[in-house]
Parts: sequence; structure tokens; C-alpha cells
Amino acid sequence: MTYINLTTYLIVCPLVFFAGLLDSIAGGGGLISLPAYLFAGIPPMNAVATNKLSSSCGTVIANIRYIKNKSVDFGLILPTVLTAVFGSSLGAQLVLRIDEVYIKYILVIALPIVAFLVLFKKNTFETVSTASISRPKQLIIAMIAAFIIGMYDGFYGPGTGTFLVLALTGIAKMDVKKATGNTKCINLASNLAALSTFLLHGKVLILLGIPAALFNIAGNYIGSGLVLKNGTKIVKPIILIVLVMLFGKVILEVF
Repeated sequence: MTYINLTTYLIVCPLVFFAGLLDSIAGGGGLISLPAYLFAGIPPMNAVATNKLSSSCGTVIANIRYIKNKSVDFGLILPTVLTAVFGSSLGAQLVLRIDEVYIKYILVIALPIVAFLVLFKKNTFETVSTASISRPKQLIIAMIAAFIIGMYDGFYGPGTGTFLVLALTGIAKMDVKKATGNTKCINLASNLAALSTFLLHGKVLILLGIPAALFNIAGNYIGSGLVLKNGTKIVKPIILIVLVMLFGKVILEVF
């Protein structure tokens, strides 16, 4: 049983709140929340699992907002959600079978790569494709993307929303508004699927996950009501600071 003390909450909860705030404004919240658990000394397996609890709760708020704004293509929801759930469950089962030591190093290697892809991809959400494809082809592409990225979400997580939007707009040729709304629904489904798997295997730290979830919800709620221009200019330096702190902690532990 992982020992959780006051310092753990003081590290995780504020950062997870900030992750929810950023996620609702510009995306990339997972690049803050997962390192927060690791930096607080939570073992990698428990960090991935508990992060699913807090991020799932925050994603619910974002889903409600997009559905109310009619930003969801309901014709694609059911099949893409089902494939995302299947993929996410496979990803979660895979991470459960990997030794804790290897998970830690996988995360440390993956974090900067994902951070670069998410933070320095220009015009991710601004470009609207004028091309069009048939509805059946669009559905097949969306289902494949949901399955593959859902598997990644179950195994790791950060950047999932960005990768989904890129796939739905760039390959499935959906408009940005509907792609973003559908992404939130797919992301929630994959989060819940992975969370269920981790809960069944006792990897979620409930006493930490529930308070963190409340902070994440608060961050998403406040962020949803803010109108911030240049949001990515605020996001980038904070995420980079957290990543540098995490790498420093890992280096100290190794050497």
C-alpha cells in the first residue's frame, strides 16, 4: 500500500486543478497531471491509474459543455466510443503486464516526445479542411483512429485529445467544431474503460484520486468560463517547468 501524506496532496491537487484549467482552455492537461502524481512519489502504475480517475471526472464537465453547444456529431458517437473502449481496455491490460521499473522509464521517455508534439504543433485547431469524403469512409477512419488512440490512452494518456482532433480533422475530414466535441466524448469513454480496468486490479489510489478529481473538475469548470487569448503561451512554460522538475527527480533517484 502506497503511503500518502499531506505533502502528496499539496503537490498533486493544485497541479491537477491547473491541469483541468489548461485542458478546458487549450488541451494538454495530461502533461501536467500525470507528472504531478509521479513527482509526488506515486509509483508509475498507480500514477497512471489514479490519473484516470481525476481526468475522467474533469472530462465529464467538458463533455457537457460541448453537447450543450451542439458540437457533437451524434452519428459517429456510438461506433467510435465502442472502438475507443475496446482499444483503451487493451492498452490498460498491457500496462498492467509491464514491470513498474520499465513503466517509469517509458513515461520519462514518452513525456517530452508527447509534449513536443502537442505544444509545438502549429495550427492544430485553426485549420479547417475544405476536402470531403463519403460518410461510410469517414466513419471507418474515425473508428480506426478511436481504437488506436484509445489504446494509447489506456496505456499512457497525455496528448490523447490532441491526437484525436488531428486524426478526425486531418484524415476523417471532420470540421474542427464537431471533431473537438467528438474527441471529448471518445476521450471520456476511453478514460472510463481504462479506469474500470485499473479499479478491478486495485491500482487506483482512491483516497488521493477523489480529492484530485474534485480539483480537476473545479479547474475544468473555471476554465470553461474563461476567455483566454494566447492560451498556449501560458500553457507551454508551465508544462515545461513541471517536466524539468520531474526529470530532475528521476535523475536524483537513479544516481
